[in-house]
Amino acid sequence: MNNSDIADIIATGHGVSKADARRLVDDVFAAIVAAATKGDEVSLNGFGKFKIKESAARDGRNPATGETIKIAASKKLGFSPAKGVRERLNG
Repeated sequence: MNNSDIADIIATGHGVSKADARRLVDDVFAAIVAAATKGDEVSLNGFGKFKIKESAARDGRNPATGETIKIAASKKLGFSPAKGVRERLNG
C-alpha cells in the first residue's frame, strides 16, 4: 500500500476527490515529519507513536577489508504500534 492507495480509500469513504484526498494524506505525513524533525513524539491514538531514536557515534568494520571505520551519530524515526494494533497483528 502506498500514499495513492490510502488517498483512494479516503476519497471513496468520504466522498472527496482523489486529488483532495491525496493532498490530505501528503499533509498528514508532512506534519509527522515536521514534528519529528523538531524532536517531538507523534502519538496517534489507537495507531501508535513515532519517536526519534538516536544512535551514538561508534567504531565499525568495513566488511570488505576488515579495516576499522568511524560510523557517525545518526537519528532514526522509530514506530511503536498501539496495543490494539499489536493485538490485531498477532491474532
